[in-house]
Amino acid sequence: MTAPALTLYGRKWCHLCDDMLAALEAMRPAWDFSVTVVDVDSDPALEAKYDEIVPVLALGERELCRYRFDAAAVQAALRAP
Repeated sequence: MTAPALTLYGRKWCHLCDDMLAALEAMRPAWDFSVTVVDVDSDPALEAKYDEIVPVLALGERELCRYRFDAAAVQAALRAP
């Protein structure tokens, strides 16, 4: 089974984005997942979509949390088939 692939949409200068990534990294010992960090400022379409709502953590098209890390939502998504 392939590990779930999470995507963290954020900005380089965003402390909330750094906090969410740190929380994800803290989960790594207990959960199998990959995470890709995407800088929304690198793509005008992403910048327009996410502008002021970063960070956003997604599993595929499903948004798991925004602004603040929601451990319960992430764990529920990782448990789901």
